[in-house]
Amino acid sequence: MPTLSSSSSSSALRRYISIENFKTILFIYVLFTQSIKAQRHLRARGVTQTAVDFWKWISREVILLALRFPAAKLKVDTQIGQARSDIEKKLVPQGPNVVRHLALPSKGRSPEWILAEMDTMDAEMVGHADYHEGKLSGAVYHGGEDMEKVIVTAFQKFCVSNPLHPDVFPAVRKMEAEIVAMCLRMYNNPNGAGATTSGGTESIIMAVKTHREWARAVKGITEPEMVLPISAHVAFDKAAMYLGIKVHTIPVDPTTRKVDLKRVKRAINANTIMLVGSAINFPDGCMDDIASLSALAKKYRVGMHVDCCLGSFIVPFVEKAGFPIDPFDFRLEGVTSISCDTHKYGFAPKGSSVVMYRNAELRQYQYYINSEWPGGVYASPTMAGSRPGSLIAGTWAAMQYMGEEGYIESCKAIVTCAKRIAAAITADIPELYVLGKPPASCVAFATRHPKLNVLEVGDLMAKRGWHLNALSKPAAVHIACTRLTVPVVDTFLEDLKACVKEAKSKPAGKGNMVALYGLGNSSAVGPAMVGKLATAFLDTLYIA
Repeated sequence: MPTLSSSSSSSALRRYISIENFKTILFIYVLFTQSIKAQRHLRARGVTQTAVDFWKWISREVILLALRFPAAKLKVDTQIGQARSDIEKKLVPQGPNVVRHLALPSKGRSPEWILAEMDTMDAEMVGHADYHEGKLSGAVYHGGEDMEKVIVTAFQKFCVSNPLHPDVFPAVRKMEAEIVAMCLRMYNNPNGAGATTSGGTESIIMAVKTHREWARAVKGITEPEMVLPISAHVAFDKAAMYLGIKVHTIPVDPTTRKVDLKRVKRAINANTIMLVGSAINFPDGCMDDIASLSALAKKYRVGMHVDCCLGSFIVPFVEKAGFPIDPFDFRLEGVTSISCDTHKYGFAPKGSSVVMYRNAELRQYQYYINSEWPGGVYASPTMAGSRPGSLIAGTWAAMQYMGEEGYIESCKAIVTCAKRIAAAITADIPELYVLGKPPASCVAFATRHPKLNVLEVGDLMAKRGWHLNALSKPAAVHIACTRLTVPVVDTFLEDLKACVKEAKSKPAGKGNMVALYGLGNSSAVGPAMVGKLATAFLDTLYIA
């Protein structure tokens, strides 16, 4: 019978011990790294919030499991099907006389036919909103009919232009550079850098991507994290999902609506690439303490993005218009990037925004460059390749048409309107209260009255033609004032008082806001059901 020699046995034993040591070291390493991640997570969210999040997750999983049973699934599918049908009735033209253009015409149509058919399609949806009435919250930032003519003329002149080919369209390149330069001066950084984008979401995604690449190159961070207020725009969460970044969401003070700075500081760790603050935020129109966030960013050598997409051409002119505002721009040393939507209060055509950086070195991390592609060297500054030069021309034209004086006057009228709404709610509608102290164009209101559902107030306002925004955490409704709101502010306040009175005296518990946002807050499974409704809504957008 063969036997192992003493040396062979010793060698095998050493190999076994070596493998076991490696496994032990690997186990300790994994345990150590996971413990650090858990500790950072707990530090950022706190024990209570972590426990609440875990309980919500368990509850949701249990309920979703229960909904797989045939009876429950049938009930949910039936309700979602009904909701889908209701959405389609509201968005898709109905009736035997509706003409659908599902294939190319055999011969091209005349310009007269095309314009007439567009008018027909616009009239097919009975009861749709007319933005000219001024009853929309935000959505349409109208600069006036004269402005429309200026933009349309610019569109026509550059309708085939493409900034991807600056040598072919030099005027578009020049206008884009000048748009960025003008915005940088508005935000007090004339020597900075920036780029135009298709809107606030792309500006935010580009800023997040830039800070991720900077942190990887300069600090060696491969598992990036960012810290943002719960009131920050959802585009940051969207960017995190696209770019593989962990998000620490920090609560805001219930009274001031500013992000909790102590919690922000606790959430910063070795993997943090950036902090986020809003000036102003979308939900309630309030502004974070940007100066303190900037100081934290500078102290810990992380990026600091200020989201001014909604503040855009309002917050840079608030002080010049005679209203107080805290510091928020590049004058704060820790601020490394700012997003500003030219298509909001800049009155530029929809689909235009600017992302700005403290310097050109940081902007380089935004670029995509491929020098080995068989199609040639490819380089683009933002997500898009080809871009519509007509939008750039329209934006440049709008900014030239308004000028600083025009923007200051516009800011004064809009902010005065918003402050009048806030003051009237506080003084004349005791059932409601204003969230925080909004410094600019947006006002949100909620209620503590036990017999009043503020979302029902929003639904009743909709019956009077108002299109307002429903909010959660807390349940509230907001209006983003525009130039169109200014002449109808008295009507808004009269209607709001009447709707509060009706909702309080005859609560119905029905309506779109109540159904959708009430469902989202009603149980652990609520958000999943809202997600199904949102999916149905998105599907409906593509029904021809």
